[in-house]
Amino acid sequence: MSGPELITLGCRLNIAESEAMRAAAAGDDDLIIVNSCAVTNEAVTRTRQAIRRAARRRPDARIIVTGCAAQIDPATFAAMPEVARVIGNAEKGRPDLLAFERGPVADIHVSDIMELRETAGHMASAFAGHARAFVEVQNGCDHRCTFCAIPQGRGNSRSVPAGLVVDRIRALVDQGHAEVVLTGVDLTSYGPDLPGSPTLGQLVERILTHVPGLRRLRLSSLDSVEIDDRLFALLTGESRIMPHLHLSLQAGDDMILKRMKRRHDRAHAVAMVQRLKAARPEIAIGADLIAGFPTEDEGMAANSAALIDDCDIVFAHVFPYSPRAGTPAARMPQLSPAVVRARAEALRERGEARRRRWLASLVGTQQSLLVERGGVGHAPNFARVRIEGTIPRVGSIAEATITGHDEHGLTGRIE
Repeated sequence: MSGPELITLGCRLNIAESEAMRAAAAGDDDLIIVNSCAVTNEAVTRTRQAIRRAARRRPDARIIVTGCAAQIDPATFAAMPEVARVIGNAEKGRPDLLAFERGPVADIHVSDIMELRETAGHMASAFAGHARAFVEVQNGCDHRCTFCAIPQGRGNSRSVPAGLVVDRIRALVDQGHAEVVLTGVDLTSYGPDLPGSPTLGQLVERILTHVPGLRRLRLSSLDSVEIDDRLFALLTGESRIMPHLHLSLQAGDDMILKRMKRRHDRAHAVAMVQRLKAARPEIAIGADLIAGFPTEDEGMAANSAALIDDCDIVFAHVFPYSPRAGTPAARMPQLSPAVVRARAEALRERGEARRRRWLASLVGTQQSLLVERGGVGHAPNFARVRIEGTIPRVGSIAEATITGHDEHGLTGRIE
């Protein structure tokens, strides 16, 4: 083993930040960094479990815990005997906090995230072992959805200047990365805090213009209500932007969306997807969906389930609702855990049925695969493909004929 061990939970933004910390602590073989998630209570539980497993596996290593769960509740993690240090999201960019001798108790370095006004001075310049690179362009969120604790962990929205983003992506392309993913907590909120108030669409245009060697660009989760005409035109008309969109939809019932304090209604979500697919039929849609939100009745749950078909969602990320301390939804009338679990399972089953039909429709097509470790690759639409025969170099792009599908994804033969 060379350098720190990274255990990353949660979002793509965490992946990008983990790579930055890996580079900052290069050479420290006795360090484990657990980059936590707090999107649900289950995610926090998984973080604690990961810490305990890591300590059992490597009892002599020093364990740092960071990320949203650590930012929101540092004392709980500092009290764990396995933990040597807790650092907040703002402190991830400080290499000095990664080098230390373990004391008798864990120390805490967590500042007020709401005071942070800049982001991503610590963007990773390399992604060891990753076929694709992740570039943080935005952090934090100015919206206050009633179920969400992430603003407590990430702070207010702030953006990375476009010039810095372009320079970082150019460097990654020069290192051999064919695909880059733009990440952020609320990616479509990019820009208002920067001089001239650029938009996400303008940032994407600048990247494509100034990094002509970039072959594939992906965007992480988008808020459908913030897809303006410029961004829409790029998503549907620019071949270097991959035809795979993950939308933050959360629910398919207007009353639940209102109680969530979302800014779109059901009709807007359906209309946006219909417009996108009319302009670029191969676009694959993913979406976050919350099952069992407080006050949800059977009819409301049915509306959310129907959204999977109405929006042709082939990557359904289903979250059973769990009350997060300090959020308005936690004070609303709660459903029983059994009902929440049952509705989540029903959503997953419907989403899986839609995914399988979509996978079957791809058999016989030609797909350009980004080759990854383990003999798999991802098509432009983000379908996972198990490669048959000789496996090309990791990070390369290879043409494949799709020969079949199963519960794990597609199989493909390299031409």
